[in-house]
Amino acid sequence: MMPVNERALIDAAALRQWEQQAAQTGLDLMARAGAAIAQWLRRHYPPPRRLLFAAGSGNNGGDALIAARLLLADYTVGVWQPQAPVTPAAQAAQQAYLAAGGRLDGTLAALPPAELLIDGLFGAGLNRPLDAGWQAHLAALNALPCPRVALDVPSGLNAWSGCVQGAALPADHTLALLCHKPGLFTADGRDYSGRVELLPLDCPPALVPAPQGELLAANLAPLRRRHNSNKGSFGCVSIIGGCAGMGGAALLAGRAALALGAGKVRIHSLDARLALDPLWPELMIAPLGSSSLAADEVVAIGPGLGQSPQAHRILAGVLAHPGALLLDADALNLLAGDQALQQQLRQRQRPAVITPHPAEAARLLGCSTVSVQQDRLAAVRRLAANLGVIAVLKGAGSLLCGPDGYYRLCTAGNAALASAGQGDILSGSIAALLAQGQDEITAAGNAVWLHASAGDQYLADAGGPIGLRASSTLPLMQQQLNRQLAGSDHDHPHRKPPF
Repeated sequence: MMPVNERALIDAAALRQWEQQAAQTGLDLMARAGAAIAQWLRRHYPPPRRLLFAAGSGNNGGDALIAARLLLADYTVGVWQPQAPVTPAAQAAQQAYLAAGGRLDGTLAALPPAELLIDGLFGAGLNRPLDAGWQAHLAALNALPCPRVALDVPSGLNAWSGCVQGAALPADHTLALLCHKPGLFTADGRDYSGRVELLPLDCPPALVPAPQGELLAANLAPLRRRHNSNKGSFGCVSIIGGCAGMGGAALLAGRAALALGAGKVRIHSLDARLALDPLWPELMIAPLGSSSLAADEVVAIGPGLGQSPQAHRILAGVLAHPGALLLDADALNLLAGDQALQQQLRQRQRPAVITPHPAEAARLLGCSTVSVQQDRLAAVRRLAANLGVIAVLKGAGSLLCGPDGYYRLCTAGNAALASAGQGDILSGSIAALLAQGQDEITAAGNAVWLHASAGDQYLADAGGPIGLRASSTLPLMQQQLNRQLAGSDHDHPHRKPPF
């Protein structure tokens, strides 16, 4: 069997069609899922162990029952099934389990203590809030003093949006069946899914649908450098922002552009008092009027820009820039309130990159921040399509999407990055990679990955997520980038050409 693309993401409709086609060809996906789950449990929790399976009434419960039957001989197995199975496949799985000598219990109190809970209550099909009864059940399971393994999706978590449906059962491990689900990695998903592992079930490639997105992976090798280079080889970035009281935002973006490899960086500050960065004197600082924007330089506008009439005029002019363009922060807020600016953005020959956080995305979409967070994937797709841009929706499980709707989902990062100035660092980093010749989607994806990975490095080094300042993120990103480039050249570092 050809291996399934382990980064592929598909939507709910495509998954249903995939499962239906598998059934029509005689492929028993439930049997494969149950066997794969049992094999995973044997490998990670070898016998003897006391296992408790929580089996729902649908096919997710059927997967659990098949795995439970296959483990009966070597484990002490308990199955709690509060409702009778309702699908023919789940009913058959229950009958086979009982015929093999297994027991079912309808109350948790009747079950002996377990060393591991396997959650097979609700799968990817859950699309409604759980009622009070189910919320009480999940609370009782959550109180059990043992690790938890979720089958496909932690019960109560929406597999596609990553939102908790009233209540959800946190997992230490989640075994994604057949394909990854985006909700495991964005919104609440990161907090509830634990360590995610894909069980692809050896599905024939002919049945696998085309993906609608993928888990983000870095593509950094093109950034390897020739020895025969100069600063002009790596482009020029102009940062526009830094109004009175917000000069730090422009400086952070400029420093990030330098740190991530741009050959030259100019800061065009709206505050004439900002003339020098004493810590990074390599930054060239001057008002925008004193120099024009070259067609081949990358422009990032928004960090500390403010929303004054002057800022509005500058943004309107910059939207006509023919080169690579990134909009962040107040540039997005100005854009949200002006349909003419939005039309200018849509008419650009080269799509701009926008990097909103959820509140900025809500202003651009004319909805609430809560609405954005309830379906982050739908929000980033709407932004990209409505504005004709490469949209980066920041947050837990950052999402990238172009106007074609194909998206990338970043699985790295943590709450260490939830601090002031981190958005400015990301903007400058994307601009730096654009200046080095990467296209918009690649530059944005690589910068998001480097930024998120720096947060993970800090978490590992510091032992927790608290205290990472935006300026301290830059050396971590530099290390990540240089280590990745060095790793791609480890076989013959002195003989392999750096391109």
